[in-house]
Amino acid sequence: MGSKSPRRVELLKGLDIDFSSRVVETDEVYPSDLSPIDVPSYLALEKANAQEDLLQEDELLITADTIVLVEGIILEKPKSKEEAIQMIRALSGRTHTVITGVCLKTKSDTYTFSDETNVTFIDLLDTEIDYYISKYKPYDKAGSYGVQEWIGYIGIEKMEGSYYNVMGLPVQKLYAELKRFSQ
Repeated sequence: MGSKSPRRVELLKGLDIDFSSRVVETDEVYPSDLSPIDVPSYLALEKANAQEDLLQEDELLITADTIVLVEGIILEKPKSKEEAIQMIRALSGRTHTVITGVCLKTKSDTYTFSDETNVTFIDLLDTEIDYYISKYKPYDKAGSYGVQEWIGYIGIEKMEGSYYNVMGLPVQKLYAELKRFSQ
């Protein structure tokens, strides 16, 4: 797996697949004219391509990228507490879409796919937002939140799609695609 995300590593372990992690740092930059729904797959492919020369003949590389999309705007990882607060406020009382792109790559083949989940937050109080940001410091998470953390427990009203996709890896879809990819 080409990811430093502890959540993705945890989710992949849940599939009982033998794997190791290897990360090559890449810039998470995408063309400005790329449709937001295509950004995660593009970035997952870029992460896989960065490891192309390291791939062994019998190796399958899995890379992924997750974005939070609200009203056509991508919420990336926050750079400050203020930016994190702004992001959670933008999600409060609204439905947004979480999209994870996944790339499966071998020496001879490359395949990408994505999964989408719609998440609806209740109207959050400023005190709740500040508590979450101060205590959980979600600066490594797209959209400034982790569904598996306190904010998910108290703030998510409903979800349409894969919970695990919101955590960063659509494991059910990944499992199905791995079966198809290996045939």
